[in-house]
Amino acid sequence: MTVISQATSTSTTTSVSVATSSSQLPKGGTFALINTSQGPITVQLFPSSAPKTVSNFESLATSGFYNNLVWHRIVSGFVIQTGDPNTRSGGGDRSTWGTGTSGTSIPFEYAPSLHNTAGSIAMASTGAGVGGSSQFYINLVDNSQSLDGKYAVFGQVISGMNVVQSLGNSPVNSNSQPINPSAAMVISITVIQT
Repeated sequence: MTVISQATSTSTTTSVSVATSSSQLPKGGTFALINTSQGPITVQLFPSSAPKTVSNFESLATSGFYNNLVWHRIVSGFVIQTGDPNTRSGGGDRSTWGTGTSGTSIPFEYAPSLHNTAGSIAMASTGAGVGGSSQFYINLVDNSQSLDGKYAVFGQVISGMNVVQSLGNSPVNSNSQPINPSAAMVISITVIQT
């Protein structure tokens, strides 16, 4: 296996090492190991179906952009969402959470074969059919009827769905933000090709 990116903060190196060495990944794929405050999530990425979206995600992961960001939008029975730099380390002005980007825009990529089913990962955007930047979400349930064709699906959780569901059950405020940000963090993301 080849590690494409392993950007970590000094406090999270151990978490990445554990997730990387414990993962038994299928051969011939691209995977994201998302280390969270509640455990690891392994996602198979689909670069052949969403090449620009996956390339953008890999680039941001490699740079460490996603390190220490909050799952800033948690809607039980719907999705968990992260990727806003305004949430770094749980700080900043909560009224801006959900508005931040990486500063780079990518076009909307619709792949009819990919659906917003439970565990699928998709690029969030400012509107249906609009390209994204850095924010992404993981579906907690099958949302294909309401979200397919509107947001670019680019991967699927293959292990750690219990972690996704645990994050999805985090206590939230009236804005769907976690009450305890440190319990709903992306620690780091490592992209691996096998």
